[in-house]
Amino acid sequence: MDKLWAPWRMEYILSEKPKECIFCKKPKQNRDRENLILFRGKLCFVIMNYFPYNNGHLMVVPYRHTSELPDLNAQERTELFDVIAHSVSVLQVIKPHGMNIGMNLGRTAGAGIDDHLHFHIVPRWDGDTNFMPVTGHTKVISQGLYESWEMLKPHF
Repeated sequence: MDKLWAPWRMEYILSEKPKECIFCKKPKQNRDRENLILFRGKLCFVIMNYFPYNNGHLMVVPYRHTSELPDLNAQERTELFDVIAHSVSVLQVIKPHGMNIGMNLGRTAGAGIDDHLHFHIVPRWDGDTNFMPVTGHTKVISQGLYESWEMLKPHF
């Protein structure tokens, strides 16, 4: 059996979680750069993951607070997938070799924030999994979060 190790995520796992949902709180603030929000649609938004698996790790999130996928109406589902497709196009500026796109429904499935649906888009490069995380408990992210935000923002 292969194992995927992500020890750098322990900082997030062990940190105290805010009482208010960050996916509800952050869009209400007028601090998009600070909050890493790249795009605001009518029904959903794009935010960078503060604890990324890779450079350019985005999340596409409906504004409406729900943990149940069937709760989303047709307009929300349509906009979510349109914004996911656009995000994939935007991420081409960082030249990934591939991408993982998906969502974790429920804590058991791996959702760190399990009460508010969100899709992950994770750019991947040949060789991006190497000895560093396994032996050194260190993930090499080649660009800072705010530098990535500045690079991607004009394309949204």
